[in-house]
Amino acid sequence: MKELHYYSAQKLFTGNRWHENATLVVEAGFVKEIIPTVALGNAPEQVYPVIAPALIDLQIYGAGGKLLSMHPNAKSLELLYQYCKSGGAHWFQPTVATNSREVIFACIDAVHSYREQGGLGCIGLHIEGPWINEAKKGAHLDAFIHSPSLEEAKDVLEYGKGVITMITVAPEVCSREVIEQIRFYGVVLSAGHTNATYEEAMQAFDEGIPAATHLYNAMSPLQHRAPGVVGAVFNHSTVRSSIVPDGYHVDFAAIKIAQKQLGERLFAITDAVTEATEGPYQHRLNGDRYEANGVLSGSALTMLKCVQNFVLQVGVEPAEALRMCSLYPAQLIQQPGITGLLEPGHAADIIATDERFGITLPL
Repeated sequence: MKELHYYSAQKLFTGNRWHENATLVVEAGFVKEIIPTVALGNAPEQVYPVIAPALIDLQIYGAGGKLLSMHPNAKSLELLYQYCKSGGAHWFQPTVATNSREVIFACIDAVHSYREQGGLGCIGLHIEGPWINEAKKGAHLDAFIHSPSLEEAKDVLEYGKGVITMITVAPEVCSREVIEQIRFYGVVLSAGHTNATYEEAMQAFDEGIPAATHLYNAMSPLQHRAPGVVGAVFNHSTVRSSIVPDGYHVDFAAIKIAQKQLGERLFAITDAVTEATEGPYQHRLNGDRYEANGVLSGSALTMLKCVQNFVLQVGVEPAEALRMCSLYPAQLIQQPGITGLLEPGHAADIIATDERFGITLPL
C-alpha cells in the first residue's frame, strides 16, 4: 500500500474553487482526494493558512547575479529555480533577450545540461527576440534585431528542438512562412516588441499567434484612431497576454482595465532580471525594479508578489489572482504535468502561504 501524505489548510484552493478547513490527501505525488480536516479524526500537526497550486513564471532572465545570457550554464538555472521556488513558482521558463546566435545556442545547451543533471522546474527556453521591431526594442540590443529568413528560423528551431518552448516575435517583421515554421515545431508564439498596426496584429492572432508579451510594454498603444496591438489584444476573442504587475512596467489602474477587458486571457510574468555589471545587458537595481542605462529593463518581482499585487493593489479576487499566476499560464504553455490545478488525479504541486500571500511556508 502506498504511503499517504496529508496537507491541511484553513483555505485550500484547487485552481477552480476554495475549500474551507480542508486537507489535501496525496498519494505517490498525486492528489488522491480532498477531505474536511475534521474527517482526519486527530488534529493535524500543521494547518497552513492557504494551500494553492504552485505558480508558473513564463518569463524570467536570471537570479543571484547570474543572468542566463551571460552565464549560460546549469548552475545559473539552479539559482534561477531556487529564486522562483522561494517566490512560489515551481515551474519557470528561463528567457534570453535579443542576442547573438552563439548566445542563444549556449542557452539551449544550458537547459540541456540542467535537465541532464536532474534540474527541476524548467519548462523550456523562452527566446524573446531578436526577431522584433527596432521601433519597440525597449532595453533590447538593436545590433542583433533583424527579420529572420526561413533558413535561420529552421536552424534555431532544429538546434533547440525539445528545449525551446516559446518565442516572442514582432509579427510584422516575420514572414508567414517563418510563423508557420515556428508553429510546426510546437513552439508557443507570442507577439511582443512589436509596432504592428491593429489590423496586422488581428491578422497575426487569427492566423495562430496565441499570445502577446508583457501587455502595454514595447507594443503599439491603444489610441482612438490607431488601436494598435493593445487594442487588438483587447478586442480579440482568444489571444492571451502576459503582464508585469509591479506598478512600474504598468500602472495598477491600467492593469485593472486590462483585467476587466481580458478576464481569463490575462496572466502574470515576473519579467525579473538580476544585477549584472558585465556584458551587453547591465541591469542595476533602482528601488524595487531594474534599469539599464536609465531604461526600465526588468522587474524584481516573484510570482507570489504578483499574486499579492493583484489582490492588494488591483483589487482582483484571490482565486482569480492565483489563477493568473498558475492556471492561465499552464493553459497557454500546455506542457505535460503542468496544470495549475489540485484536483484528484493531478500532480500534487503545491505551495503554502500566509493569508496575505506575503511569504511561502515550508511544507
